[in-house]
Amino acid sequence: FLVRGEEVWQSLSIIEQAYKKVQAFKGAEAEIYHADVPEFYLPKKEDVYTKMEALIWHFKIIMGETAIPKGEVYQSVEGGNGELGFYFISDGGRTPYRLHFRRPCFIYYQAYAELTKGAMLSDAIMTMSSLNLIAGELDA
Repeated sequence: FLVRGEEVWQSLSIIEQAYKKVQAFKGAEAEIYHADVPEFYLPKKEDVYTKMEALIWHFKIIMGETAIPKGEVYQSVEGGNGELGFYFISDGGRTPYRLHFRRPCFIYYQAYAELTKGAMLSDAIMTMSSLNLIAGELDA
C-alpha cells in the first residue's frame, strides 16, 4: 500500500513538471514539431479543412500511399504499467513487414513462477494482484 501511495505522489510531481514546461511555450513555439520524419505526421486538422495541400497529404498518409523507408526500428514509450515497446520492420513497401508489441505486463509475468515457488495457493493470488497484471496483455 505504501508503495502505491508513493507512486501516486511521484506521478503528481511528474505532472506538475510537465505542466510547467508546457506553460513555458507561447504562441507559435507551442505548435508540435516532429523533427525525425516530418512527412509521416498528419497535418493540423484546421489546415486539412482550409488548405488543399494539407488535405492531399492527409489523404495520402491515411490511405497508405506513402512508402515506408526500408529498415527496422524499436521505439518504446512509458505506459501506465511500465515500458511499452514497438518493434517495426519495413521492406520498403507501403505496409510493414512485421510489427511486434512488447507489453509491460508480459515482462512482469515472467517472474511470477519464481515469486510463487514454495508459497501457498492463497499467496499466489495475492502475488498476482500485487504485480498489477492486466490479463488482456498476456494472451497476445
